[in-house]
Amino acid sequence: MQEQIKPGLHEQVQRKLYILSNEEQKILQKFGNEWFVTRLDGLKIGDRSEYKYALIKAPKNYQELFNFERELIMIFSDYEYFQPRSTDAIDAVSDQLQDLRIDKICSVMLSKDDKIEEKIRDFLKESQESQVIVPISYSEILKNQSDSYFLRNKFKTNFYTRDLFDFQSPLKKDLYFFGRSDIINKIVNRHFSNENSGLFGLRKTGKTSVIFGIQRALDKIGAKSILISCDDPSFQQRRWNKCLHYIIVEINRKYKLNLSLQTEDQYTEENASQIFAEEICKIYNIFQEKSILIIFDEIERITFNISSVTHWEKKFDFIFFWQTLRANFQKLNNVFSYLIVGTNALCIEQSSIFGKDNPIFHSIPIEYLPRFDVPQTRDMVRKLGRIMGLQFEEIIYSKLTEDYGGHPFLIRQVCSLIHKLNNQHLPIIVDRITYNQAKNEFDKNYASKYIEMMVSVLSEFYPDEYDLLEYLAIGDLKFFNQYAIESTEYTNHLKGYGIISQTRDEYDFKIDAVKQYLIQKNKYRKVNTGNEDMLNEISQRRNALEPKLRKIVRIQLKAQYGENQARNKLLAYFSKDEQKKYSHLAYKDLFDPNKVNIYLEVLRKIIKGEWSTFEHIFSRKQDEFNLKMEAINKHRADAHAKQMTQDRMGHFRDSIIWIENHVNDFLED
Repeated sequence: MQEQIKPGLHEQVQRKLYILSNEEQKILQKFGNEWFVTRLDGLKIGDRSEYKYALIKAPKNYQELFNFERELIMIFSDYEYFQPRSTDAIDAVSDQLQDLRIDKICSVMLSKDDKIEEKIRDFLKESQESQVIVPISYSEILKNQSDSYFLRNKFKTNFYTRDLFDFQSPLKKDLYFFGRSDIINKIVNRHFSNENSGLFGLRKTGKTSVIFGIQRALDKIGAKSILISCDDPSFQQRRWNKCLHYIIVEINRKYKLNLSLQTEDQYTEENASQIFAEEICKIYNIFQEKSILIIFDEIERITFNISSVTHWEKKFDFIFFWQTLRANFQKLNNVFSYLIVGTNALCIEQSSIFGKDNPIFHSIPIEYLPRFDVPQTRDMVRKLGRIMGLQFEEIIYSKLTEDYGGHPFLIRQVCSLIHKLNNQHLPIIVDRITYNQAKNEFDKNYASKYIEMMVSVLSEFYPDEYDLLEYLAIGDLKFFNQYAIESTEYTNHLKGYGIISQTRDEYDFKIDAVKQYLIQKNKYRKVNTGNEDMLNEISQRRNALEPKLRKIVRIQLKAQYGENQARNKLLAYFSKDEQKKYSHLAYKDLFDPNKVNIYLEVLRKIIKGEWSTFEHIFSRKQDEFNLKMEAINKHRADAHAKQMTQDRMGHFRDSIIWIENHVNDFLED
């Protein structure tokens, strides 16, 4: 049974009221009228900064509004001017008390500075991962002593307006980081066992957030690590031997060791390996024999065949670099280990490179970043949602996990949209209806750009697997199964990335949103066997193309000639009867299909007649444009009494794809 909390001051608090000024006592009593104040004390940070703090526990009405389960820290800052470093007092109090007792996501900051709210708002803009801070000035709370809604409104303002789901960048702190402790512990334990690791996943799956989590876990126990971003030009533009010097310099810089190191010029191809071994052993001894974890993020940036830098892509730099690291790893037992992170595991999977042995082929276990299960989704969504005025029904956690395949970034974005669509009615209960409204909106207007970003790694690095995935999406199981049975390599990456699952000999999508995206993208790819299917496709694609062409003609003619002259130019392409019929219409109305019969053939004639205005849109290929447009018009559905053939359908598809691509490229720019 849930504990019934009543407002008031604990006996310990009443005994320590003397540490507060008179106005601070009045402020605390205001909270005591609505909250249960469980503790009051002071603390000192550094030599000069002193603060008082209280712990407050939410009664039933606040629990229902904000789902508070633990005590909140409340800081008294009696300095006339608030400085962001005052927020360090929150961390200092939290460090003193039991973790399970304190709510880490929210605190209250009371200040003598009347501009505290503005300053906290600016601080939170610069520190997106900061906890929710409810700022209240001494003067405003004293002025509103009799207002029974003042505190509740303050909490609502600072809670419900902040979107804690919408994090686009990797998470560097623990506060909003969920569901990855198992993989972090596994990699940390492998490091301490003197083993190397590989971590791979699609874009936006949280790989970099996991790296930061690993580094935090090591920092907590005094262990050492260095992160090397392989996409940083200062690293990837260096040759393999200079990169070894770069690693040593970065360790020296991060830990402020001030070591006298060999210069980069001394790291020649002949002796780079030996110097690297000597210098990393020197660092190891300074660290009191604590092994160093070297983390390589975005490993594909220095991987053969796929790097954008020639000496990594086409030369032997990859081989020499990893020969050096692996040889020293084996020779210098427990001095360092390495973690390779990226989207593409080619660097470990391919046995030979340009006819030479790959030094790290199958020497590192490949871990794919796992998807969230329902409990992990529930933990993240429930904790963040409660701060934002969103109370999710239990069934929604399962639906989020199933619909978005346990992909934490997609789940966050959907929940962010739920918040945006309902922010005028918070707090709310997120039921099936509310969820489905947001899901439909997300899938229609947002999902494609995120999913394209995610799965582009497949089309870029694994084109065969990507093609296979498209066939599975459009239901061509015969083709899919043929290749899946022929070689497990085709499906291993898809299963590893968590896109598909296998039950006996059957495969299915684990991320329904990816399936829907690929179906939409490839809806005209499937071979049509029926005449009706082919005619329907022709009609749909023509109907989708026509308004886009109308928009292009309207924009370009107006830009070229001005509205009045463009209107006259346009009317000239109609028959005399039509010119009389449409002469009273405004320019924009001439493109309204409900008012004017402006069909594809008319649009073709306009573009052809005004080619200099449109040629840059269609690759300056006038003849090809005409041929493609004539073919599209020729194969319109209402022009066919006879059966369509696969040859005619192929001709139509070739023509309309060319036009669609040019039109879409122009409109998206």
